Amino acid sequence: MEELVRTIAQALVDNPDAVDVRTIEEDDAVVIELRVADSDMGKVIGKQGRIAKAMRTVVKAVATRENKRVSVEILQ
Repeated sequence: MEELVRTIAQALVDNPDAVDVRTIEEDDAVVIELRVADSDMGKVIGKQGRIAKAMRTVVKAVATRENKRVSVEILQ
């Protein structure tokens, strides 16, 4: 799932080398942290958060098949 988030984010931003994705596994959930360059934050979030919501939906669909709870956090 980490690679999926990385691929989507790199396709959206102007500076794909600045994309950083980390996975944190907790007791019953997985948190995927996405960091991009400050100038690319708007491209990853989208108007009214639509792109971020779509990215979370895709990741949750993959996670459901693997019976995991996953959340995607976009950090600065």
